[in-house]
Amino acid sequence: MAFTPLHDRVLVRRTESEEKTKGGLIIPDSAKEKPQEGEVVAVGAGARDDDGKRVDMDVKAGDKILFGKWSGTEITLDGEELLIMKESDIMGVIA
Repeated sequence: MAFTPLHDRVLVRRTESEEKTKGGLIIPDSAKEKPQEGEVVAVGAGARDDDGKRVDMDVKAGDKILFGKWSGTEITLDGEELLIMKESDIMGVIA
């Protein structure tokens, strides 16, 4: 993929949500919520602080993350739906 986010932005691929509940009920597509979990595809170089020094990013490509329900902007790259969001929209990294 020939895309690199700028500054403190992160490119994220949502993980697929479960088709069934733990009890075995099948969830139709119309009732599914978009997952708030994803994998980092690419990261920018980092924002700059007040002195002009670059602040390193806390996430890297390949990290599994949790983000807010309304976080990011949906885009389509190479036929794949992805999200671009600021690093501050990420709540945490899943170990």
